[in-house]
Amino acid sequence: MEIYGETIGSRLMLGTARYPSPEILKEAIRASGAEIVTVSLRREAAGERAGQKFWDIIRETGVRVLPNTAGCHSVRQAVTTAQMAREVFGTNWIKLEVIGDEDTLQPDLFGLVEATRILSDEGFQVLAYTTEDLVAADRLVEVGCRVLMPWGSPIGSARGLNNVYGLRAMRARFPELTLIVDAGIGVPSHAAQAMELGYEGVLLSSAVALAGDPVAMARAFKLSVEAGRLAFGADPLEPRDMAEPSTPVLGQAVLA
Repeated sequence: MEIYGETIGSRLMLGTARYPSPEILKEAIRASGAEIVTVSLRREAAGERAGQKFWDIIRETGVRVLPNTAGCHSVRQAVTTAQMAREVFGTNWIKLEVIGDEDTLQPDLFGLVEATRILSDEGFQVLAYTTEDLVAADRLVEVGCRVLMPWGSPIGSARGLNNVYGLRAMRARFPELTLIVDAGIGVPSHAAQAMELGYEGVLLSSAVALAGDPVAMARAFKLSVEAGRLAFGADPLEPRDMAEPSTPVLGQAVLA
């Protein structure tokens, strides 16, 4: 997977919130094989983490931190949070979220485009949390975004891919861009389905953190992402309306 010219070995990205303990977080990261984890500066500043121990664990795993603007509901909030995150984490990468609806946590697409324009002009490399809306995607690309992260379904809903047609259309529209399904992934089969559509990766958090066994679930997602990508590359059989025998009819015995 390529993100702004850098090659990432794993196609699975993990959030770091809501794990039962820092140690389980560390074990889950290692089991997942993820090379990138997302961290919310707003949550970190609010003291949700276990302070220095959290950062020690992140360093021990050797993963790259992708700061995000989770919880931001305006362009000003998102831009300011991104600027602070660049200072704290020392990276131009930012997973940009501008939330527009409290119930669904759907992105504010108008605000997202404006925030992306501002941050791109400031040298940020934006990974935009968006919907499968193609018009919004075109605008994001126009203002400098090269990694689109459409939702599968609302954040934390575990409903999987609500609009497969829309996700497939986005993949077809932007064959050269890095596309990562973000939000709504609940079980490994959802991740595999996203990969089978040709997406470069998936980002998930609650599906692992809130599982009964986060470490085992992280390993399951690692395997599902690998399987889905392999299936996509193998040119899978297209669905059809009529049956077709898998055993050749030619050569069968003819009964008089």
